[in-house]
Amino acid sequence: MASGPRSAAPGAGPVGALRRMLSTLLDLGHTRLQLIGNEIQIEKHRALQMLAQALLAVFCGCMALLMAVGLALALWWEQRIAVLSILLVLFAAAAIWLQHRIRNRRAMQDHPFAASLAELQEDLRQLKETAQHAPPQEPR
Repeated sequence: MASGPRSAAPGAGPVGALRRMLSTLLDLGHTRLQLIGNEIQIEKHRALQMLAQALLAVFCGCMALLMAVGLALALWWEQRIAVLSILLVLFAAAAIWLQHRIRNRRAMQDHPFAASLAELQEDLRQLKETAQHAPPQEPR
């Protein structure tokens, strides 16, 4: 039996474990950054779509209201003060109702990065669990 220094397999021991852990952490970080990048793109696309649709809806709504007011005034010219008063109350009530709906919708919306945050929390939970169950290393 040779009594020379004990030869260890490459990647064994604390240095190898540290390298594997750093490699795993880098892989996790890379994956999470890709996920965040994808979510940012999706949220940007969704926000631009909603903005374009909202602007178009506002334009069409304003044109329709303008035409409706003109038609109501033409039909009931003799009662134009009453017609304008009724339309003012209706438009104000509609504006208040729409504002209330917008606030409720924004409050119910999910966080834009909910999937990334959930994955990061799961990674942290697993790392903590692994650290708690790791066998203690023997001193040399």
